[in-house]
Amino acid sequence: MSIAQNIAAFEQQLAGTSARLVVVTKTHPVERLREAYAAGARRFGENRVQEMAAKQPELPPDVEWHQIGQLQTNKVKYLASFVHTVESVDSLRLLQELDKQAARYERVINGLLQFHIAQEETKSGLSLPEAEQILQSAEYAALRHVRLTGVMGIATNSPDEALVRGEFRQLRAHYEFLKKTYFATADDFREISMGMSADYQWAIDEGSTLIRVGSAIFGARG
Repeated sequence: MSIAQNIAAFEQQLAGTSARLVVVTKTHPVERLREAYAAGARRFGENRVQEMAAKQPELPPDVEWHQIGQLQTNKVKYLASFVHTVESVDSLRLLQELDKQAARYERVINGLLQFHIAQEETKSGLSLPEAEQILQSAEYAALRHVRLTGVMGIATNSPDEALVRGEFRQLRAHYEFLKKTYFATADDFREISMGMSADYQWAIDEGSTLIRVGSAIFGARG
């Protein structure tokens, strides 16, 4: 199927659920992103800052760019003028740098707290106590140009449905605890980004609001 057909199939699948599609465009050329845009996609996810910064001027201004890979503080300046959401917030230091760089452009960047939910140690992310430590700090309270809008997690790369669903449930439980405890009056704290090409269906069933899908739309990378 074509990119347009794949996107249409996903949108049909997501109709009636709480999930929206983030098209993972990493390593794909701008021409293919334009195809996805023409098919109605507006949320694009990139892992590498330099790649996203190079593609951004080549796409229409209403694209919502999501940084989905680990973000080093020294790279924030390259995306601060346009990034919509940084899904991989894993430290107070990163939040402070996002705040500082966004202030230069008089804008607000959204962020998702990334939690470590997988069994693989290679996956990065916060524990719940670490997240609470950030949220209880005076430094976090002082931020004005970055806004936390939810949580993100990457499940174990496994065909074991019970394992993966359990990890998604854990992330949803973290979200619900933080919502009740720290964001009860914040209407924009509403995102649970979980689920990728191999496990998005389970993620949707467990309450995902953002699924990050690349290979199921563009085909496997060579």
